[in-house]
Amino acid sequence: MKLTNIRDVYFDLDHTLWDFDKNSSLAFQEIFEDQKLEIELQEFLKIYMPINHQYWKSYRNNLLSKEDLRYGRLRDSFEALKFEVSDTLISRMSEDYINYLPNNNYLLDGAVDILRYLSASYNLHIITNGFEEVQHLKMEKSGILEYFRTVTTSEEAGVKKPHSLIFEKAIGKGTGKPETSVMIGDNFEADICGGHQYGMKVIYLDPSEDNFNTEYPRIQKLKQLRDYL
Repeated sequence: MKLTNIRDVYFDLDHTLWDFDKNSSLAFQEIFEDQKLEIELQEFLKIYMPINHQYWKSYRNNLLSKEDLRYGRLRDSFEALKFEVSDTLISRMSEDYINYLPNNNYLLDGAVDILRYLSASYNLHIITNGFEEVQHLKMEKSGILEYFRTVTTSEEAGVKKPHSLIFEKAIGKGTGKPETSVMIGDNFEADICGGHQYGMKVIYLDPSEDNFNTEYPRIQKLKQLRDYL
């Protein structure tokens, strides 16, 4: 069912348009090769990904700093694998990871097609909890920056999704209103609950159908946005 009275479409970036998992694994592969670490990439990622998820949850809730996140998720992953790495090397790798991450810029299936389709009828925007120094690079290097009128990061806003102030900051950059805006994202708490609580319409990108809450419109693939917009 089509959403009515929508003028502005707000997207999350990582895991919603930008294929974070694929690009992240390629960055780690490059780092391991550069540092000559004898560690199997898939074995590492199997441990790292849930640890990283928990660190990001704590970061969103202001329980740790950006620096703590970058260092701690690597330290905990190597400790879980019982793989000895010096603190100095972990710090170096945490910096390299941020630098290497925008080197690969795979997008989720259908991202460019849906942005081209939506940009003909709506104002498009980004609201992201990702780090200021890399989010713009990701968008520029993946060729999607041109589609967006505004980009709002949590570091710029001073708060992270789902806090209402980041949505207020983002909408304040344009001429829209919450009631004529829709938020699209993969994180149920940050994007969907956050956007809804601010008064926006929301569409939940849930590829694996992990969350069975049926209160909000839900899609598995970006191309399904045509059913709503």
